[in-house]
Amino acid sequence: MEEPRIILVAETGADIPPELAERYQIQIVPMHVTFGSDTRDDGTFPSDEVCDFYDRTGTLCKTSGSVPEDFTKCFDDIHTKWPQAQILYLAYSSATTCSYQSAQIAAEDRDYVTSLDTKMACAGQCCIVIETAKWLEAHPEATVQEASTVAQGLIDRANMCFIPKDMEYLRAGGRVSNAVALVGKVLGITPLIEFVDGKLVATRKLRGKLEALAPKLITEYTEKWELDRKELWLIWTPRFPEELKKSLEETARGLGFETVTWIKSGGVITSHSGPSAFGVVGFTKA
Repeated sequence: MEEPRIILVAETGADIPPELAERYQIQIVPMHVTFGSDTRDDGTFPSDEVCDFYDRTGTLCKTSGSVPEDFTKCFDDIHTKWPQAQILYLAYSSATTCSYQSAQIAAEDRDYVTSLDTKMACAGQCCIVIETAKWLEAHPEATVQEASTVAQGLIDRANMCFIPKDMEYLRAGGRVSNAVALVGKVLGITPLIEFVDGKLVATRKLRGKLEALAPKLITEYTEKWELDRKELWLIWTPRFPEELKKSLEETARGLGFETVTWIKSGGVITSHSGPSAFGVVGFTKA
């Protein structure tokens, strides 16, 4: 196999499906999830175990970003296998984790590493990485500077939001008070979480059940950001109703989306969003 000119790198928190990572030779750096006293690499266990752990213990798993040693190993492995290749690291939002800083430490004295902050996580980061990979496949002679320009354009156009099924994980994680969580449960209120300049921000309060909110969210978010109809990325966490997926795909296709791609959250994202959360990701039209 011919040596690639550019290798893409991202963290496990991007939740890139293994088959896509393999196809595009994307190298994945582990983030970490702690179950009580046991810390494990994200991506080495089913994310369902995060929910099972909370059910058993009433305690949330804790998450941590990739450390410099994680990136050093990744960069060394790439450079050993493909010594002439450039590395383009498309990072999990630096406003939410230490991973980006860790990568900068590991990249010192490595002139073959270029880093960009996607200001996204989960499927938001995933779609930027995958679309960059598709562009590189179509432009095998591209320079890392050209690829960085394309990736930055995708970053500028990417939009992501999600809704948790309820506020239980937000309450357990200390993000809302017991009183707010109780009122939210009684009134059926859930926050709409969006990425704003790399930060997770609760932008609105929504009222209703997931089955009614999810299709409405697809429609409203598509119109709000004038999303490109080429592809829509939908996020689901463990225990999301399978029967709801089909109707949500029909909603998306009714809006004109050519492709609907489902991304299941890994351990890091599930630890924060909880079970049966739902998200929407797309690109504003170029």
